[in-house]
Amino acid sequence: MMTKLNIVMILIDDLGWRDLGCYGSSFYETPVLDKLASDGMRFTDAYASAPVCSPTRASLLTGKYPARVGITQYIGGHAVGRLCDVPYFRFLPAQELTLARVLRGHGYATWHVGKWHLGERESWPDRHGFEVNVGGCEWGMPVNGYFSPYGCPALSDGPKGEYLTDRLTDEAVALIRSSEDRPFFLNFWPYAVHVPIEAPAALVDKYRTKAQEIGLDQVDPFKVGDKFPFWQKRGMHIERRVIQSDAAYAAMIENLDWNIGRLLAEIERAGKADSTLIVFTSDNGGLATAEGSPTSNLPLAEGKGWTYDGGVREPLIVRWPGVVTPGSTASEPVTTPDLFPTLLEAAGLPLVPEQHRDGRSFLSLLKGAPFVRGPIFWHYPHYSNQGGEPAAAVRDGDWKLIKFFDRERVELYNLAEDISESHDLSAREVDTADRLLTMLDAWEAEIGCLVPRVNPFDVFDDIPGMRRAATFQ
Repeated sequence: MMTKLNIVMILIDDLGWRDLGCYGSSFYETPVLDKLASDGMRFTDAYASAPVCSPTRASLLTGKYPARVGITQYIGGHAVGRLCDVPYFRFLPAQELTLARVLRGHGYATWHVGKWHLGERESWPDRHGFEVNVGGCEWGMPVNGYFSPYGCPALSDGPKGEYLTDRLTDEAVALIRSSEDRPFFLNFWPYAVHVPIEAPAALVDKYRTKAQEIGLDQVDPFKVGDKFPFWQKRGMHIERRVIQSDAAYAAMIENLDWNIGRLLAEIERAGKADSTLIVFTSDNGGLATAEGSPTSNLPLAEGKGWTYDGGVREPLIVRWPGVVTPGSTASEPVTTPDLFPTLLEAAGLPLVPEQHRDGRSFLSLLKGAPFVRGPIFWHYPHYSNQGGEPAAAVRDGDWKLIKFFDRERVELYNLAEDISESHDLSAREVDTADRLLTMLDAWEAEIGCLVPRVNPFDVFDDIPGMRRAATFQ
């Protein structure tokens, strides 16, 4: 009898594309994840389906683009500027046949551990196919910080000073120990490395000393940019981090890396390593332009909240002993909804095409065979907290086109030649720009994407920091 495949889905919050050693960081230390990459496949062009968290999380669980699910903004987010905001679902719709529901229907134990941020109590993980929920609620971040008491409605407080990532890993390890012979799907979604940027003091001191020893404490890590384009931050300036040197953020990453090592060690101890598929990725780009800007995504442009690659290109590592060639690299673009059909097919289970309508299984790629995904789309019709403007985008091959709703302009980049998206080719490569814009417009029409309309009012003078009176003509 063939052993059923266990699945561990590790989704990190706000981890940037260059935040691991195996992706080019020279300041952060990630030996466990670097080893995971050397034992599996590292993707160079993997994308989150949105530049913020809730849409990507919904996309992973449903196999659909966020616009098709109806969650296009992080839940609770709202901002207006020259354009109005557009409505979105503030919960994961109950009619979605989630990945957890499908796996549970095939005999899997289904466990969610960590952040959820897909709705209030009636839309928690236990209402979407998970038998066990530890820590998953409406929170988008640890409201009381990373040290106990947490005050989390889905997680009991630990001893005072207990660190949240350590605790969540303890809970995940305990679940693996309880699994016996039943195949499991562990949805491990730590709150780290989302703000607040907090880590154990000894680790923070380690990186503060490291920064001093290599002179990073003498380098100004920020470049002040334009003002934010939406009312609530009007007058405030975007602050872009250009080097990785934040000691507390580095400490959070090392702690996360260590805890993932503990999780992998338990899988090994249980004798399940050879029958367990590990997926590691992030929900959006690193926080590089606001809220303390703790990391830098360079050479990628911008970060969380932006439709440039710094906001949506992610680390993706897949380890599957006996199937994935150790130390292999994949450059074919893939995106979040692709995980749903890929994991089903890897487990030898029937696909559910009426559900994962936008996902494309890349199982062949994991097995070393050719895979051409086709175009990848984004629709983010909101102003982000980090300075990003409402936009939609498409990547097809090496070409990426971004359509900005705010200024009604398009930008075109050849990512093979210009990974930093610094040279807009839309005026020179007119045919390519027209082709991609037509493709993007047709996709938006097919999905029924909501587009923000022009705001009929000027900024109100009763918003803190505002100086211009509203115009009501």
